[in-house]
Amino acid sequence: MSFEEDLERILDKGTEQTAEDMLESIEKAYGEVPYIFGFMKDKPELLVTKILHNNAIIRSSKALDLETQELISIAVAAAIRCSHCLKLHLRIAKRMGITDDEIGAALLIAGNIANATVLAMATRELNEEKDACPVCQVSGNGDPMDI
Repeated sequence: MSFEEDLERILDKGTEQTAEDMLESIEKAYGEVPYIFGFMKDKPELLVTKILHNNAIIRSSKALDLETQELISIAVAAAIRCSHCLKLHLRIAKRMGITDDEIGAALLIAGNIANATVLAMATRELNEEKDACPVCQVSGNGDPMDI
């Protein structure tokens, strides 16, 4: 459905009915309703705009097939350590027919990037601390007159 069709549906059916329809559509497509959408169920205006936003991102990501988008979702959920998101996206991936090998590859990439992030951040801090004054934390050659 296009953005314009989504907007027409909201105008025709109203926000509350559109929200209910969207939740049904999501459940049909994914086999379940993600937690955050269920949480927003009683706030149809928020729910509809969140789903419109998600749909716009998916539509604008045409260069990536849905399986690749799902693998990215898995990798990001793993990297940010959101177990609820990870479990949801793992279930969705399985329903889509994504193999354990494909999921495993995405998880290894996510772990590698997360590991590199920790190392890069920590080693930068270490290098910056080498030249810092232990008393005032100002970088310099250690001469108090440089402060």
